[in-house]
Amino acid sequence: MTRVSRALDRIDVSFDDPNLVANAGLLLTATLADRLGLETMIDATVKLAGRTGGARPGRKVLTLTHAMIAGGTHIDHADMLRAGSTADVLGHRVMAPSTLGTFLRSFTFGHVRQLEAVNGRALERAWTAGVGPSGALVVDVDSTICEVVGKHKQGAGYGYTRKLGYHPLLATRADTGEIIHARMRKGSANTQRGARRFIDELVARVRRAGAADKLTIRFDSGFWANDTISVLNRLNVRYTMAVRCSSKGINDAISQIADDAWTPIEYTDDGEAEVAECAYTTGAGKKKVTRRLVVRRTRLTDKAQLKLWPDWRHFGFLTDLDGTAIELDRFHRQHAVVELAIRDLKEGAGLEHVPSGNFQANSAWLQCAVLAHNMIRWTAIAGKVRVDNQLVVARTLRTRLLAIPGRLVNRSGRPTLRMPTNWPWATAFTTALDSLRELAPAPG
Repeated sequence: MTRVSRALDRIDVSFDDPNLVANAGLLLTATLADRLGLETMIDATVKLAGRTGGARPGRKVLTLTHAMIAGGTHIDHADMLRAGSTADVLGHRVMAPSTLGTFLRSFTFGHVRQLEAVNGRALERAWTAGVGPSGALVVDVDSTICEVVGKHKQGAGYGYTRKLGYHPLLATRADTGEIIHARMRKGSANTQRGARRFIDELVARVRRAGAADKLTIRFDSGFWANDTISVLNRLNVRYTMAVRCSSKGINDAISQIADDAWTPIEYTDDGEAEVAECAYTTGAGKKKVTRRLVVRRTRLTDKAQLKLWPDWRHFGFLTDLDGTAIELDRFHRQHAVVELAIRDLKEGAGLEHVPSGNFQANSAWLQCAVLAHNMIRWTAIAGKVRVDNQLVVARTLRTRLLAIPGRLVNRSGRPTLRMPTNWPWATAFTTALDSLRELAPAPG
């Protein structure tokens, strides 16, 4: 016989308390949404009137957003916001999952672009409220694969990873992990598809939001194209752009670097790395252009491994930035932080699942996920609970400040949210709530 805990077996369970709040910490993000005026702004921007399920888009987008912030990954997960008194701490009416599904399917391409504009205006209001960059801004552009299983997902296809899914474009802010711009694409889309227009819109968005200082964008080799660099030059944007060192022109330029031009840099114990730079010329006649090429080469030093891989491996990027090759190499390698933001968008803000068979519905879902992802970061920054300027991780913030059980009661006519005693992060919660309530409401 197995041992049974009589104390646990004596606990009765009943779901009968209408005053309980499952995720009481959503009061923080709801307060921020209220200060930014999101519901009114969404209603004024997204014009779905006359389409089935299109009325009052503000409350529907915020229902989806708050469900994602609370950890939801499916449309049905919005039902958690309808339990107990959870809706009373959100500041908007919570809509049923069936209504939300109809709402998402009402989107067309143009309506998705309107929802993109909502994220742009939310960014403007949040940065105006104090979470914007104080100096130079670094943005990382990348793409990702949102894998799906169903064979009837409109627009899903196989790309370079040979996995069925969608292939959205994303631009993230390097120091906070915010998603500044995002666009859904078919799964079979080439990495560069739509990149130049995306960059035009991205730069216009951050300029409107108040980023007036130097803007630098980092790219991986999938975006390497002379036309893209021309767009960056036209927009007066600095860049680092990885290149494919296997291509003949790049390989020839690297082969011309003298052995004494390489400078050793810190690397792993079982390997060594060196950095150098050279000029890379492409085109002919009036289209002839010479750019700065910075190259890092690495190889293993372990004798057993060295027999298998004796040659140097090269990694290069083009840039128009000032600085030494070592400084620029270190700066460009920090482009890897974009993967942390993308991972958190998927694992922490609802994009690990793409729910609909309709492509435009999934595009709208992406925009809601972006808003949820950014709301989590803005709450931490504006709430003054971000630790040592580290990147905010949704799961951590949710555990500490959002997924808190509470009971909404009336004390002498004043609604009071009662939280658990001895909550380890109670001080951080009250600090965040007080800071968010001090924000001035957004105009309009």
